[in-house]
Amino acid sequence: MQRLILLRHGKAESVAASGGDFERGLTERGRRDAALIGRVLAEAGMAPDLAMVSAARRARETWDEAAPSFPRARHESSRLLYLASSEQLAQMVAGAAETVNSLIIIGHNPGLHDFALTLFGRQPSSAPAANPLVGAFPTAAAAVFRIDPSGAVRFERLFLPRDHGGGGV
Repeated sequence: MQRLILLRHGKAESVAASGGDFERGLTERGRRDAALIGRVLAEAGMAPDLAMVSAARRARETWDEAAPSFPRARHESSRLLYLASSEQLAQMVAGAAETVNSLIIIGHNPGLHDFALTLFGRQPSSAPAANPLVGAFPTAAAAVFRIDPSGAVRFERLFLPRDHGGGGV
């Protein structure tokens, strides 16, 4: 694998009609921001080959909004990504590393943020003060990492909807 993109789902409604967390859908802002980040990633040349998407409604809807920007990407939905820990995410990435050039994972905090922080810390020169991931990993944020053949990780960029005309904190 050469590139890993960690995308947090878009802004979700606070309560689902069913009352369950798993079925919370995106708000209008969440839909706009997910589509925006998809376009921004594609324009930056960061289209994934594979999208691994949490089976939770808000993550599936995030992919639905971003997917038109990645017409060649295939996707897999997995319940295992719902509230997955950093360690679980690392295992899923390791499982896909041999067969995928560029992978996007669409999931949830805190696991996604924790995993991004872990990857950032694996860089040879990872000064905590220079870490743009410290503090928050807002909805529809995408952290992009390069992975060289030896497995060394290099943080490339953090994409935030607000930096591209989207909403949110």
